[in-house]
Amino acid sequence: MSAELLTRSPHNPILTGDQWPYPINSVMNAAATLVDGETLLLVRVEDRRGFSHLTVARSADGETDWRIDEQPLIAPEHHYEEWGVEDPRITWLPDENVWVIAYTAFSPRGTMVALARTTDFVTVERLGPVVMPDDKNAALLPCRVDGDYLMYHRPSLRSEMPGVWCSRSTDLESWSDERRVMGPRMGNFWDCKRIGMGTPAIWTEHGWLAFYHGVREAVAGDLYRVGAVLLDLEDPAIVTHRTQEWLLSPHEDYERIGDVPGVLFPCGVVVEGDALRLYYGAADTCLGVAHGSLAQITQHLLGCPPE
Repeated sequence: MSAELLTRSPHNPILTGDQWPYPINSVMNAAATLVDGETLLLVRVEDRRGFSHLTVARSADGETDWRIDEQPLIAPEHHYEEWGVEDPRITWLPDENVWVIAYTAFSPRGTMVALARTTDFVTVERLGPVVMPDDKNAALLPCRVDGDYLMYHRPSLRSEMPGVWCSRSTDLESWSDERRVMGPRMGNFWDCKRIGMGTPAIWTEHGWLAFYHGVREAVAGDLYRVGAVLLDLEDPAIVTHRTQEWLLSPHEDYERIGDVPGVLFPCGVVVEGDALRLYYGAADTCLGVAHGSLAQITQHLLGCPPE
């Protein structure tokens, strides 16, 4: 049943390296938002050195006829980005009238969550690293809770309890009050090895809905699949419902064959009414999109336990 909640677009893969206006190795994953009625993706692009940067692509329907910027929006410029900028998520903050981009900055110091903000996706203001290494997979909640912004992220080496954590901030620059939100499941579950928050959360009357990636080790290598959670509206560090089955798993050739086979990595989601589009990286080589109903996915989650 759950596998039918997300349906791949017939246009997949929607973006590949062959479409890029300059030489690259591959496209990996993308943050997503709506700007002036169009879908805007901020795409992680790997160059031929192996370093990543972030480039804007726009489409009227969110699936075809992409217009790709000639230059990256965010490329490695500072010491904390020396080895690349990766895995973006975009959150619109209406009270600030700004989009905030959370991304992973990679350098000899390790991986760190960095933030930037923009009003037009032409220029950005970097806020710099906001948590200590090693940390990644960050996504912001789109509103304040009890006066604070919330950010989900995944500390790794510095945490004895792996999984998704949540931190709070009043100014987007100083983050504290870390709380663990959820971790990999025990046993042989599809998300038993590693998990990370995928998309910024979406408000529903039943809770904050977010997609995440889960990893299970297989004989042929790690399998990255997509699941979903509902987070409590009043305390979004609490998981109220979590899919026991994956919602999307590598199946098509473009998801199973590539630089890193068997990877589905969701970073962006767009909602228009009840229609939901989930954007995901496939095999670290191209981008796909899957369609779903916000109401149906939420209803399915309400029948799932918190773990």
